[in-house]
Amino acid sequence: MTKVLIKETQKPTILKFEFEDFITKNESFEFKNIDEAKASPLAQQLFYLPFVKTVYISGNFIAIEKFSIVEWDDVKEAVAEQIETFISNGGTIINIDENKTKKQPVTVYGETTPNPAALKFVVSKMLTKNAVEFKNIDQTAASPLAQELFKFPYVKEVFIDENYVSVTKYELNSWDEITLELRTFIKQYIENGGTVLDENFIPNSLKDEATKDANFDSLDETSQKIINILEEYVRPAVAADGGNIAFDSFDEATRTVKVILQGACNGCPSSTFTLKSGIENMLKSMLNDEKINVEAV
Repeated sequence: MTKVLIKETQKPTILKFEFEDFITKNESFEFKNIDEAKASPLAQQLFYLPFVKTVYISGNFIAIEKFSIVEWDDVKEAVAEQIETFISNGGTIINIDENKTKKQPVTVYGETTPNPAALKFVVSKMLTKNAVEFKNIDQTAASPLAQELFKFPYVKEVFIDENYVSVTKYELNSWDEITLELRTFIKQYIENGGTVLDENFIPNSLKDEATKDANFDSLDETSQKIINILEEYVRPAVAADGGNIAFDSFDEATRTVKVILQGACNGCPSSTFTLKSGIENMLKSMLNDEKINVEAV
């Protein structure tokens, strides 16, 4: 009998039911009700459960979002058993032909970054408004694409922002050996309708603009000025290099600004030079404070 593993997600209302093997190939599906789920007999059956709000099918898992009328602890084992029984009895998870969508041609090209271990794959369409970094496959609940990329043995880290995917590799392979394979995979994945980032799984701290605004308003004036300078003058430049910079903290006593480097910026040999000669000097000048120093967390 097919065994399903129950996994929690960053959103308490959503639970994942994972399989040992893939159940879709480079495609993701989302169904809000039984009428939308005509392509998935399994999803249709799940909607007979009164607490099922949304069904997601992607990669090697089915994720279910519930209404608040029940707690997952009370029903998750029964749901897993129902899924296992359905599949063991020969039930169809997805009728691909019924859910076929036209391919959306995209172009993807590789762009070098100041970090020799990172390459930026630029896509001819917007992917996300949220910059998200993944250090390993266990962090990829929000990104089926990142999850797939980590299955390449040479992929060390993945960073996704706006219209590009920045990949950091291990030293094992040279870019000449792997760039074409990665570029082709990313292009085909997106053309086939694969999910790059699922907003439902992105941590709330990234999505909640109200929380961001509240946090900003609670900071001291100098910290607010630093954030504005980083956002307006620094972030666009590092984004062009396949990376990101985020404000972490400002210590009034030591005049130390701590920042978080992501994507191609993280581990880049020139990042220390950029921090000291570029960002630190800019802050000293714009804040008129020669005691300012910048450190990476």
